[in-house]
Amino acid sequence: MGNGPGRDAVPRTASPGLRLPDAPCPSPRARNNAQRRSRCFVPTQQTAPAAPHGIRPRAGSPARHGAPPLPHVSGISPLPVDLAAMLDALPVGVALLDTDCTIRLMNRALETLTGFTTAEVRGIPCRHALRASICLHRCPLRRPLTTASGVTVATASGAHYDMADDGNLPPAQEGDILNRHRRRIPVRMSMSPLRDADGRVVGWLHAVEDLTLVRELEEKTAKGEAFGPLVGRSVAMERVFQALPAVAQNDGPLLVTGETGTGKDTLAEAVHKASSRAREPFVKASLSSLPEFLAESELFGHRKGAFPGADENKPGRFRLAQGGTLYLTEVGDLPLSIQGRLLAFLDEGVIYPVGATDPVACDVRLVVATNRDPEQLVTEGRLREDLFRRLSAVRLHLPPLRERGEDIEFLLNHFMGHFAARMKKTVRGCSGKALRTLLDYPFPGNVRELRNIAEYAVTLCHGETVMPAHLPAYLFQAKAEARRAERERRAGRGMPGAFDATGATGATGATGEAQPAAQGTSGDGGEHLARTSVSDLERRLIADALQRTGNRRGEAAELLGWGRSTLWRKMKQYGMC
Repeated sequence: MGNGPGRDAVPRTASPGLRLPDAPCPSPRARNNAQRRSRCFVPTQQTAPAAPHGIRPRAGSPARHGAPPLPHVSGISPLPVDLAAMLDALPVGVALLDTDCTIRLMNRALETLTGFTTAEVRGIPCRHALRASICLHRCPLRRPLTTASGVTVATASGAHYDMADDGNLPPAQEGDILNRHRRRIPVRMSMSPLRDADGRVVGWLHAVEDLTLVRELEEKTAKGEAFGPLVGRSVAMERVFQALPAVAQNDGPLLVTGETGTGKDTLAEAVHKASSRAREPFVKASLSSLPEFLAESELFGHRKGAFPGADENKPGRFRLAQGGTLYLTEVGDLPLSIQGRLLAFLDEGVIYPVGATDPVACDVRLVVATNRDPEQLVTEGRLREDLFRRLSAVRLHLPPLRERGEDIEFLLNHFMGHFAARMKKTVRGCSGKALRTLLDYPFPGNVRELRNIAEYAVTLCHGETVMPAHLPAYLFQAKAEARRAERERRAGRGMPGAFDATGATGATGATGEAQPAAQGTSGDGGEHLARTSVSDLERRLIADALQRTGNRRGEAAELLGWGRSTLWRKMKQYGMC
């Protein structure tokens, strides 16, 4: 009658109408602890869902994430292949779903993407695990439930969707998923049906591709490359951006070349801010409009009494830039005597103020710029060859805007966005005709002129789209002049008898040979016509700008997108002074 082994050996059976007390079961906390110690799930007698055709679990296979034995695929090789290991080799996230859209297996890539393990999400609907933006209205496994007459019918749960069981799925869709840490990740999702031997859909293969790097590349392309305030995405500017960090760390002199308005001043300041001298002064000096003795004093300073009117000592730009960077614009316009003193500074590191006999040591990095070809300046005798050789050890060239291709539209949108935000407007872009007008314009003032045009257009535009009426009038005049020059050039290259620049025609002599007209029927004459028309156009543009600004040259230069020295030089060239 005691509690001996014999009593325990007797099986407990339930007779009809009699229910035996259940054996005591451990608490949930104790069961969880036991699971953690054994690193496996508690065995259960529940029957797992039937696996698709050709996929079967193999007894004794190792558990994954504490899950029951994983399925294997047969028929590929003599021995069954581990399906989980095969899916883990894929570089994209993959999930196996049953016909109820519940998750049965996820590979490593999808586990990393979502932050959930297979054991944590097995048996729950995929929309709760992936939390994708397309699950609510664009789920590829759901379609509107309609009657034969085409009327949408609500289901018992109130949803207007039914499972698609024919495997006709839409193409891949892009959206976002929300991972375990509530971080939104852009993805591309696609579905494929799994069928049995009879062709019935028994599951789904859900592929999820991470598009984070693609989106970052698209944003980088949309924003373009940048180095400080310099922006662009053309190949020509990419080469400049790649060279700038190394140039900034070099402490030697730098020569910057490029046409007017290409951004030489901006580049010089960006190089200074990226260098080891960024905490020291950046001093800019434009001396082309000063007489020689004033330019020398402005650059090197002077002593009291050095010349009439020198009532006190003046430090000069070199002394003001001590420890930092001195930027000189238009080195070709400097007198040769000052160029010689610049060469002495580069060789010895000292300067001599006007009226001083003792040298003054200066720790300054020299950056010089010119909008002309420096080799041509040397040939013309306007730039010392020894100074050019010294400066050209490190040289950067900024390409003109017409050679930067896609940068025209990119910079236009960049500047319009900047001015729209500053003026609190909603300008979003240009109309097709306005954009074509800008793309056909040669932009002699380069980026500075494009910036001024964008500011002008945003100022006049009161809607969201810039129209041709919002653009400066000279753009259309330049387009008409270009067409006229092209027609004249073609006429100059035409058949004998065509009108030349003076209105004369080519005559035919007694020998039957065409006699030359009064200059202009040859190809050289056509080029001469083109040069003449461009000069006339520039002269008209300058006169129009001066008239619109009340003969204020600074404002006229800014309106034209030129520098003050460029406007002054062209006015002297055309005798408009």
